[in-house]
Amino acid sequence: MDRGFAAIVYGGSFLFALLIVGLFVELVLGSWPSIVAFGPSFIWKSSWDPITSKFGALPMIYGTVVTSFIGIALAGFVGIMAAVFLADFAPRWLAAPLSFLIELLAAVPSVVYGLWGLFVLSPFVRTAIGPLLQKVLGWTPLFSGPIYGVGLLTAGIILALMIVPTVTAISRDVIAAIPRDLREASMALGSTKWEMATRVVLPAAKVGIFGACILALGRALGETIAVTMVIGNRPEISASLFAPSYTLASVIANEFTEATTSIYISALIELGLILFVVSVIVNALARLMIWSVRGST
Repeated sequence: MDRGFAAIVYGGSFLFALLIVGLFVELVLGSWPSIVAFGPSFIWKSSWDPITSKFGALPMIYGTVVTSFIGIALAGFVGIMAAVFLADFAPRWLAAPLSFLIELLAAVPSVVYGLWGLFVLSPFVRTAIGPLLQKVLGWTPLFSGPIYGVGLLTAGIILALMIVPTVTAISRDVIAAIPRDLREASMALGSTKWEMATRVVLPAAKVGIFGACILALGRALGETIAVTMVIGNRPEISASLFAPSYTLASVIANEFTEATTSIYISALIELGLILFVVSVIVNALARLMIWSVRGST
């Protein structure tokens, strides 16, 4: 019985590893014509012109990194604060329904977020958020230039809304799992409830909270439909967060059905290969950081 169970466990693990290797090999084979034609310069070239078959991934890499950073910065702060409130400050009659509502955001389909972003958030960014940011921080390149409504900032806010349930739910569970003895010892030494939460509970839960943020970042990197609807879909690099842009996932979803030449299709598959490699690297770095944090505690 034990041998049979062990065989199932090892077989399942090996199957998942085989699927990942197979996916990587398939992406390399599909993108091979593009790799041969453009070489390593495909990564840092910024031209994307299907008519003349000139392709470079830099604008899409830039859009993916910037929108994901905005998303995780907003969702990380809001999600962790919400988790602390739900775990240590909210009364029970409020914590349960509030947790349910936040987790319900994760069940909303991506296309619904995209429609809401296009018809509600985008006009709000164009008429309220954008002008306010430009008035206060317009002296920086980040908030300069015309405000279109669709662009990097709007896509980042949409991503933040989509990943905040992940950050909140996991962080809340991690914080709730911290032994009550630590809280009681801190309060016995004269700490206020806020000092107990910020100086005792959060440091003790930092590894789990960091893992929650990394899981959320993984979703942000690969999010497609909602971002495609609000980012503007323009393969350009601009310092302004109000400017339209493109992400690796959105250009694949938006242009794959329109690709008519083999080199065009291969270039899109190579973008998928880059997204795959970036996701693996981010998760590997996160795992190394978690191990280092655990090793230092």
